[in-house]
Amino acid sequence: MLIAITGLRIRRTPITVLDEPTNNLDRPTRARLAELVDQWPGALVVVSHDLELLEHMDDTAELYSGRLETFGGPYSAWKEQQLQEQAAAVQAARSAQQTLKVEKKQRVEAETKLARRERTGKKTQKDGGIPKILAGNRASKAQASAGSMRSTLDEKVQAAQAAQAAVDAADARVRDEEHIHLVLPDPDVPRGRRLAELEDQGRTIVVQGPERVALIGANGSGKSTLIEQLLGRTEPVAGRPHGRLVTELVGFLPQRLDGLDDDASAIDNVQTVAPGTPAGTIRNQLARLLLRGDSVDRPVRTLSGGERFRVSLARLLLAEPPAQLLILDEPTNNLDISSVEQLAEALDAYRGALLIVSHDFAFLKRIGIDTIIELDAGGRMRQRRELGD
Repeated sequence: MLIAITGLRIRRTPITVLDEPTNNLDRPTRARLAELVDQWPGALVVVSHDLELLEHMDDTAELYSGRLETFGGPYSAWKEQQLQEQAAAVQAARSAQQTLKVEKKQRVEAETKLARRERTGKKTQKDGGIPKILAGNRASKAQASAGSMRSTLDEKVQAAQAAQAAVDAADARVRDEEHIHLVLPDPDVPRGRRLAELEDQGRTIVVQGPERVALIGANGSGKSTLIEQLLGRTEPVAGRPHGRLVTELVGFLPQRLDGLDDDASAIDNVQTVAPGTPAGTIRNQLARLLLRGDSVDRPVRTLSGGERFRVSLARLLLAEPPAQLLILDEPTNNLDISSVEQLAEALDAYRGALLIVSHDFAFLKRIGIDTIIELDAGGRMRQRRELGD
């Protein structure tokens, strides 16, 4: 990737387009890519969900609901403005609705008062309480007063309706951004329970309790190899870090989502790991993962990449019995910004331990990492206090 981008830069074309250039790149290579972007000789269009790379952009353009809008500034500035606009739109809509509600209530109360006054006047005239001439004068004045009151109230209602119409455009811009709110079974992981052990040169790092562990390091340092060995899929290599699982209740989400039955539905795929869970319960949980309607009944091969990811995530989180340790290998690769946030929301509901291999430090910070394990270029294992930049 870095060689290809360097070649594009040397060509010095007037316009260059980079499509998700940081996918699968490690931290040092991402830093070098950012330097190239900052020094780019021509116009550069970058399609990316990498929040750190997006901070190097001069302008932000977003495709949403079939429309393209641009903003002068990096992603964080655009996001801040969007949040302010959304808050203002929501407040304006609420205010107009409240005003309309009050005005309509006042109109109903006034109409009731006028009707009561008319009934009283007619009754008084019928009972002979006042002369006809005086009753006629009072009736004329009452009609004039009622007409004036109705006209004023109509104007207020129309004004409120106009105000409502004025904010409809803003209200339409209030995004219906769906969030994941899962209710997951408790995997029963006491704080002191040992779940996995990682060893290197006589030093052991223990994963225990509901701990959240990040495994970081440059590409080629052996992160995925260590995970494969920890899962028992490969044999330990002499002189390299190795590990062993203490618990058998482990869930694994690989980089390639190749564990799905493409001919089966989402519900059937989940039911293979949760055979005791009724289909209706699985359907409800999939809905909380934003998989709804016929998408949960169609063959998985017909689903989008994001939908397939949610099915894989559902298999991980809804398995019976629940996993005490989840291992995720580069889970944010190929996910858009919204899906990354939804993944974080799903993991928020999980009360077991996490071991996550990732170069996406923004994501790791979002889910609240407790322990950071780094593999250096030689494959040596050490702990870090902070993720850093």
